[in-house]
Amino acid sequence: MSWSLKGSYVETCSCDLICPCNASFDHGATYDFCRVVLVFDIREGEIEGTDIAGLKVAAVADTPKVMTDGNWRLGMFVDEQASDEQADKLVQVFSGGLGGPMAALAPLIGEMLGVERAAIEVEDDGLRHSVRIGDAVDFEIEDIVPFGIETGEPIRFSGMFHPAGSDLTIAEATRSRIDAFGIAYDGKTGLSTSEFSWAA
Repeated sequence: MSWSLKGSYVETCSCDLICPCNASFDHGATYDFCRVVLVFDIREGEIEGTDIAGLKVAAVADTPKVMTDGNWRLGMFVDEQASDEQADKLVQVFSGGLGGPMAALAPLIGEMLGVERAAIEVEDDGLRHSVRIGDAVDFEIEDIVPFGIETGEPIRFSGMFHPAGSDLTIAEATRSRIDAFGIAYDGKTGLSTSEFSWAA
């Protein structure tokens, strides 16, 4: 069992800026829940010998206010361009079945809401990142450049516990509509990274 993935990542969640869950999973969310879409755009990678470069995966979750309480509800979208074999391998990795970062989250999932194949479009344009998944998800986030930073470099979280990595860029939603797997919300905040790298 060996695999590796590299690519970019973007998310939006229902918390107000900045999501407390990103500071630590055991901090409470802004509201009595945290609803989030996690989107992985895989630039290169293989899973047990199967090439999965160029494919995308998204997870939609509804969690309690304190994420470490568990009982998450989770649905997954897999790129409609994936073959059946590629899709199966991606579901194994992203459900935590083959180890890696998602395996650390697997014990928190109380209900799997299903896996759907869909067209997943991801666009990165400088500080702006947008995602469309069929008719279910449409959002755009913009990385936040702090006042007074003349280089234009956005602000980053460093040292966080997150499946996409420990150093992510803080963003806010400029457009958001999510209604998938019975989970509906308006995203307000977000995270992005130009590089996530997993292996097991």
